[in-house]
Amino acid sequence: MTARVIGAGLAGCEAAMQLARRGIQVELYDMKPVKFTPAHKYEGFAELVCSNSLKAARVDSACGLLKEEMRRFGSVICEAAEKTAVPAGGALAVNRTAFSDEVTRIVRSNPNIAVISEEVTEFPEENAIIATGPLTSDTLANKIRERCGDYLSFYDAAAPIVTAESIDFSIAFEQSRYDKGGADYVNCPMNKDEYDAFYNALINAESAPLHEFDRPTESAGLRVYEGCMPVEVLAKRGYDSVRYGCMKPVGLTDPRTGKRPFAAVQLRKENLEGTLYNIVGFQTNLKFGEQKRVFSMIPGLQNAEFARYGVMHRNTFLCSPRLLDEHFMLKGSKNVFFAGQMTGVEGYVESAASGIMAGRALADILDGKQPLSLPRTTMTGALAWYVANACTHNFQPMGSNMGILPPLEDNIRDKQLKYQRLAERSLKDLEEVMKQP
Repeated sequence: MTARVIGAGLAGCEAAMQLARRGIQVELYDMKPVKFTPAHKYEGFAELVCSNSLKAARVDSACGLLKEEMRRFGSVICEAAEKTAVPAGGALAVNRTAFSDEVTRIVRSNPNIAVISEEVTEFPEENAIIATGPLTSDTLANKIRERCGDYLSFYDAAAPIVTAESIDFSIAFEQSRYDKGGADYVNCPMNKDEYDAFYNALINAESAPLHEFDRPTESAGLRVYEGCMPVEVLAKRGYDSVRYGCMKPVGLTDPRTGKRPFAAVQLRKENLEGTLYNIVGFQTNLKFGEQKRVFSMIPGLQNAEFARYGVMHRNTFLCSPRLLDEHFMLKGSKNVFFAGQMTGVEGYVESAASGIMAGRALADILDGKQPLSLPRTTMTGALAWYVANACTHNFQPMGSNMGILPPLEDNIRDKQLKYQRLAERSLKDLEEVMKQP
């Protein structure tokens, strides 16, 4: 029996490995390096575009809990991430190139996986997982539309990267918020006058025109998902919007003044060597020249060398509650599954988790078993439930968060203790369900 997995992103690689480890022959299709999406540049699998962070590492955090659940299913993404991690305080961040190379090595070395480098242009009829991501090629996207009907588009943005040697460390300083996790971040502090000048420049800067494939199709205009909103769009919501968001100064102390700055821009290591830094939360669609002009107003970045400017691109996702079941299978199909961001999960880790679930479910079916259903008390199960059961009106992507888990029987007011108990319950329930034959 052979299964097809279309797309070698995070979800596709997880799905392929779940199938292959069960002894199922897998044909893994990826159109790179023959053809690239507008956002992807690297030939390797599981390329990270928007950020090198896989979010919080703590098990008592939502994404940390999700990663721990994935590890227990043998996640290739978690395995590769731990091998290629770079310092990032309490988060799990990776060297993007090394991470992609490691995932590619693991997947290609599995004897049950045959990698086919070509674009898939037809909708698969059976025993397949579509994990082509938010930038599915136009031809296949049209085939999905023909089969699935309406689907939605939103827009995603990536943050700029600067070289470490161009940062002015007489102004910028190393510190994690509240000194948690060591000095894994570089902070560029602003006083009120500096913030005022920067804010006015940001909200008046010129955005880049969208490519034809990125142009909105709805008369309502550009639709931006909240989780990856361009910093200039967020800033236009109000004077304090970014100062309470990506530029919040809480937990930081400017060593020049001994006080908390009025606002602060944080930079996170992009690679283990610390030669590149990502401007945290500064996803943007500004023109490159405008990025250089405006972001160079940030104290400490006045002479910044941009290794990569921010970009904005189209994302695509299904109205999954109408189309998919809790196993990510297309209703009424012959074992055709979807996985990744196009299902309505938001985030790299969440996309990978959906690939694990889709891969396991298809493997179960091909083995003549009933697919494993995870309880909603697990983070993976809660995300799967959301994808299959959320309100179909204005369906929006969902990332991992403690709010989607069922409440505890005891009303615990202490937030940290509450999250710890939720995580303990999740892992206990997951352990019990994984014992099932």
